[in-house]
Formats: sequence, C-alpha cells, structure tokens
Amino acid sequence: MGSPPTWAFKITKINKKDMKTFFLFLFSILFLSAQSQTQFITKGKIIYEKKTNQHKPLEEDEDNKAWYEEIIKQIPKMVTDIYEIKFDDKKSVYKLTKENTDNKYWFFKPNESDMVVTDFTTNTLSIQKDIFENTYLVKDSTRNLVWRITDEHREIAGFDCKKALTKICDSVVVVAFYTDQIPVSAGPESFGGLPGMIMGLAIPRMYATWFATKLELIEPTIPQLNPNQKGKKVNFQQLNVELKKGMKDWGKNGHRILWYASL
Repeated sequence: MGSPPTWAFKITKINKKDMKTFFLFLFSILFLSAQSQTQFITKGKIIYEKKTNQHKPLEEDEDNKAWYEEIIKQIPKMVTDIYEIKFDDKKSVYKLTKENTDNKYWFFKPNESDMVVTDFTTNTLSIQKDIFENTYLVKDSTRNLVWRITDEHREIAGFDCKKALTKICDSVVVVAFYTDQIPVSAGPESFGGLPGMIMGLAIPRMYATWFATKLELIEPTIPQLNPNQKGKKVNFQQLNVELKKGMKDWGKNGHRILWYASL
C-alpha cells in the first residue's frame, strides 16, 4: 500500500498536542455563551396573590368559641387579594391593585391607599397603613431582619427560588422564597434584605401566603415610584408603643394587630 504522506503524520501530531487547548477554548466559548443568555431583571412589575384563612384563628380561640362559631358562619374561610410591586434598581412600591368588593373580612380589610415604598439608595421605608380609624405613615430604615438561607428550592412564576427563614415580633416565623435572577432586595409588604426579589412568602401564625403569579417587563415611571402618601408620622417603635397602649386587654387579637402592623 506504500507509506502515508509525511503531512498526515504532521496533522496527527498537531491534533494530539493541541487537543486539550482546543477543548478548553470550546468550553470557554460555551460558558460565555451561557452567561450571556442569563437575564438579570432590575425593573418591572410583579403580581402577587395573597390568600388568608379567616376561620383558623377563630377556631383556635377557646375563650370565645361560641361567639366565634356564629362569626364563622357569616364570613368566607379563604379570602384572596391581588397585590403588585413596581420596581427598579433604586425604588419599589408595593400596593393593593384593587379592592375585592366580593370579599367579607373579619379582621383587617385591605385598602387601596395602603402602600410600602422602599428606597434602596437610602435604605429607608415609607409605609402608609390604615389600622382601624387611624392612618399611619411609618418612616423608618429598612428592616434589619436576620435571614437563614436554606438549600430548599421552589419554582414560582417561572423563577427558581431559594427558601429563607426569619422571625418578626420575636417569635412569628416568616418563610420566604427569593430569586437572584431579580437582584432587587424587595418583596411583599416591607420584607426584603435577601439577595434577590421575594416571590413567595408565608406566615403560618397569620394563616397568610403571598405568591407571585407573573412578572411584567415594564419600566415604572418616576411618578409611579414616588406616590403621594399621608398619615400620622411615626417610626416602627413609636407605632408599636401606641398600639400596645390601646390594646392592653385585647388578648390574642391584640397580638395579631401588632403582627399586622409589623408587616
């Protein structure tokens, strides 16, 4: 058959020598391509569905069982409300989208004027909240929550979310699921402080959950991120002291009001 041409040996020798370099180069190209396809969202609007079990806390109150049994017959077990958060990398505004006139509430009725404005540049909160007959405007720094991030994951609204745990009011456990694909430290109510947007939230002792249903890629306007707010100006500590004074004899219901005020 004869000997193969000398150029064949040269090519074989070159291929073996440079094979490792070639695969490293190919891997780098693929890695950079995958990185370029990863989207980090820093502005938009997220819709949340909040569900609250109204019967559960009444069923657990043995002191007023007979009275609460009558109340339970008159109100729905579950109420659902739709909230939204508009955000960019500097601010977020969380509020009720529209009052549900079909819902019958036992404790707190959501109000369209209630809202939470978070300023990421100054690390401050501005919260308008109706509590019974009073409208408060809470001005304070963002919450210094101690989160414990776990290895548990859950998909919410198409995003891979990681589970984290914290507490409010010393003993009320809060469960959150956040995504680092939206690197904005915000979420439902005044919760934040995680390395990404909170897409799911649960507070078992309040029998309430908030879960994102969709993300809209919009750019909020300056007026939308700077809404007018009103109310009696207080910080978190002043609000807590004022509410405690008026609820000395409220028992368990008094604790629930403080939990609500802490959201």
